Amino acid sequence: MTYKTIVIDDEPLARRGIVSRLRPYPQFDVVAECGNGEDALIAIAEHHPQLIFLDVQMPEMDGFEMLENLPIEERPAVIFLTAFDQYALRAFDVHASDYLLKPIDDERFNEALERVQRVLQMEQDNTLGDRLESLLSDLHSRRGTTGPQRFAIRNGRRIFFVTANEVEWIEAQGDYAALHVNGKTHLLREPLHILERRLDASTFVRIHRSTIVRLDRIAEMQALANRDCLLRLKDGTSLRVSRSYSDRLQEALNG
Repeated sequence: MTYKTIVIDDEPLARRGIVSRLRPYPQFDVVAECGNGEDALIAIAEHHPQLIFLDVQMPEMDGFEMLENLPIEERPAVIFLTAFDQYALRAFDVHASDYLLKPIDDERFNEALERVQRVLQMEQDNTLGDRLESLLSDLHSRRGTTGPQRFAIRNGRRIFFVTANEVEWIEAQGDYAALHVNGKTHLLREPLHILERRLDASTFVRIHRSTIVRLDRIAEMQALANRDCLLRLKDGTSLRVSRSYSDRLQEALNG
């Protein structure tokens, strides 16, 4: 992954120093150098960088003022450059990734780069994950219940897929649906009532306000005295069928 980077400092020598230090890090591609805040705003609008090195003290418009001219959603990661450590707290107030004191120490520079790279990578992973989940959700909604269904499961920075024919039963857990697959539980970021709409009704049936079961996993059904039912799945799991859903289950089993 390459991260577009802009170096902003009113001192040409300082800019060259940052660019030189970045050469061993090809993942940071310097797309522009700017000597003042106004030029920097133009360059950011043109290049949409993921990272900027930003000098705090610049004439006419300092680094903080320049940043305030950017909408929050358009702000890249920021490593502030300053000769005075009293700016450090204010740097973190505007959610800077890090700050470097001039003259810059090599080890401290490397630490800042490693830190910002971790942040950028996490943002990239989250963005890709959200886009992938959105794409899959859109595909499911357009296909209805035809064809094989796949669910994208997020686990930290990993995304893996579970197909509908692997799922044995599903239960609600707040705004999540817990998919039970071969003795394991996977959380899907989707409420149960929304998930139910895109499940194949000939394969899955709701048996309780918080439970959906796959019909071919049912091994036994037992009637209870209060008109509820008790299901036993092939793996031994016992699930209660509430009376308000029992007719729907009987209809699905007879169909």
